[in-house]
Amino acid sequence: MDALRSAAISQPNIATSYLRKSTATSVNSINYSPSWGSRKVPMKSVSGSSSIGVVRSQVDSASYEPADMSLDVSVSPRANSLKPSKTMAITDLATALVQSGVPVIGLAAGEPDFDTPAPIVEAGMNAIRDGHTRYTPNAGTLEIRKAICHKLTDENGLSYTPDQILVSNGAKQAIMQSVLAVCSPGDEVIIPAPFWVSYPEIVRLADAVPVILPTNIADNFLLKIEDLASAINEKTRLLFICSPSNPTGSVYPKELLEKIADLVRNYPRLLVISDEIYEHIIYPPAKHTSFASFPGMWERTLTVNGFSKAFAMTGWRLGYLAGPKHFVSACGKIQSQMTSGASSISQKGGVAALGLGYAGGEEVATMVTAFQERRDFLVKGFKELKGVKISEPQGAFYLFLDFSYYYGAEVEGFGVIKGSEDLCRYILEKAEVALVPGDAFGDDNCIRMSYAASLTTLKEAMQKMKGVINFLRPSVPV
Repeated sequence: MDALRSAAISQPNIATSYLRKSTATSVNSINYSPSWGSRKVPMKSVSGSSSIGVVRSQVDSASYEPADMSLDVSVSPRANSLKPSKTMAITDLATALVQSGVPVIGLAAGEPDFDTPAPIVEAGMNAIRDGHTRYTPNAGTLEIRKAICHKLTDENGLSYTPDQILVSNGAKQAIMQSVLAVCSPGDEVIIPAPFWVSYPEIVRLADAVPVILPTNIADNFLLKIEDLASAINEKTRLLFICSPSNPTGSVYPKELLEKIADLVRNYPRLLVISDEIYEHIIYPPAKHTSFASFPGMWERTLTVNGFSKAFAMTGWRLGYLAGPKHFVSACGKIQSQMTSGASSISQKGGVAALGLGYAGGEEVATMVTAFQERRDFLVKGFKELKGVKISEPQGAFYLFLDFSYYYGAEVEGFGVIKGSEDLCRYILEKAEVALVPGDAFGDDNCIRMSYAASLTTLKEAMQKMKGVINFLRPSVPV
């Protein structure tokens, strides 16, 4: 079992990561040779037949004889270059260990532990009973797009029309399509670190270049304007902003966002993806501000949001993009060739979610209150651990803790803890608590803990972690 745990943390590939011109016709005398890539296949016309179509000409089979008759099992360089998600790998591992009888406490996944609110569930069930089980328009039903427009106006101060909204199978798809739609090969995309694990890989899939811009725990993991300014050049196409942040829980104050907008305004080619999926999970006095609400930013901002986090609808797979029509239409074309529209049942649930009231109403407020209570408990507990640095999260449901004080410690029977992966493996083996190494998010000094679990579970995890952490002795006292 120890070998399984060790292999899974150090090699997250054990958890498989899944990603998921009109043809011309030829009639009688028309000859058409479509091009697939750079190779043209000759076609010949069909004569004396009423059917419409084309017939491929005979190709001399002797012209190609493979030297090796074994099956080619290679995958594309594009797929090979991708890194699997460590959060998914460790979550899958924790689930497998629990199923095999090991009492692992899984605090790796970014998934609320609450049930989907009852009105949303009822709407989904009614959708099935009432026959809303067919394809919807690619961009989403008019009903949900109107509801999203209403939400954005009332809650975010943003004005959109339904044709400026694209409903997708989760916010991740909306982000993927946005990057694919606006980035050309070689374009640079600025990603503040710590970052959500998928941002750099999505950028690489678009043949663009992720430019990682580190932030500091002393600054609550927020961008410094001077650092951002130094990273922008003629190749810069996109800037990612995630507020509240996964993995840090940091919330960008309005004043800082305004300064970022003032800087962005100087670069005609620079667009912004504003990931606002955690906007409703925010703790006073912090307040959420949509980046597109600043002067001149609506035209260059792709706002991404969804239903998974605030409404506990992770399995419903429903997100959306709001932006200028030409960008949203380009994303829609990509979606039409990938998945088409989101689930009709989920869209009915989404309409019900947006009907719960401002910011999700009482149902969401109850969840946020519970998250805040858990946050306060954990922050207090980790402050009692020597050497641990904490930036108290203002939103989302993660702690991003600096444990670098303990790096270099040597444990008999385990070895030296050299970084975040070693520390997470140590905690998994000794405390049976699953966390995510910070290097997955671009900061090896830290580890991420999700507090989307009951307070009882978190108290047990804290007790176990304190026991194994207190056993560590740094090689060089700090």
